[in-house]
Amino acid sequence: MRQELMSLPKGLAEEVSRNLVMVAQLIDEDPEQAYGYSRVALRLASRVAAVREAAGFAAYATQKYSEALAEFRAARRMSGGVELWPVMADCERGLGRPERALAMAGEPEVQKLDKAGQVEMRLVAAGARRDMEQLDAAIVTLQSPELASSAVHPWTARLRYAYADALLAAGRENEAREWFAKALESDKDGATDASDRLAEMDGVEFVDAFDESDDLDGSDDVDETDDVEASAGVELDEDELDEDDEDEDEFDGDDVEFDGDEDDEDEVERGGDKG
Repeated sequence: MRQELMSLPKGLAEEVSRNLVMVAQLIDEDPEQAYGYSRVALRLASRVAAVREAAGFAAYATQKYSEALAEFRAARRMSGGVELWPVMADCERGLGRPERALAMAGEPEVQKLDKAGQVEMRLVAAGARRDMEQLDAAIVTLQSPELASSAVHPWTARLRYAYADALLAAGRENEAREWFAKALESDKDGATDASDRLAEMDGVEFVDAFDESDDLDGSDDVDETDDVEASAGVELDEDELDEDDEDEDEFDGDDVEFDGDEDDEDEVERGGDKG
């Protein structure tokens, strides 16, 4: 990314960099605000692949799947890499086209991915199978050497969790419980809610110990906190959030196509959350 930004004038590069840093910091806790920063960076430097990629992830985090897919395609065309292939396929799922995600899982690009990328592609493909109500096929898709391995990698917990969830959906509760436990064992960063799923399966109920009187006593503190948060908020000019029509026409209009009618279908927005 640094090398790409060096192609910009120094002042512009610094401003774009600041916005990209804010996208990275906010995308998990406040995706809408992260999206706003990404639009500013995109307006300033739409010809930089890293900016298009960041804009894609911000749109993806806010479930703007058509927009995310267009940005990922632009970034991939500029960089020539395949790292975004799994998330592009997941955007197809988000747009209600699981069959396209499955088709992408069988493309040569998958073989060029590193191990983490291949596991991610397997997760997307299994999700697409579940979208199509093919539970047994989803389970088979997740069965792999990576799943059977006792080694723990950053993606291990998510892979085991997805397998457990598919087993549970298929009514195989005993096996599901075993794999939720394995997911929890490997989930050092809390990437999944495996512990909650296990508790639910065991019939454990959590009691909310919140005392309403404590809330009333601390009402002034809450108001004060709200004021601090409001004063620390970042205000963005509405003009900065508008898309640069010329840039969009230049870069999105000739995005890589998978079939003849894809540009029309990419305008379809997903009606709800993915499965």
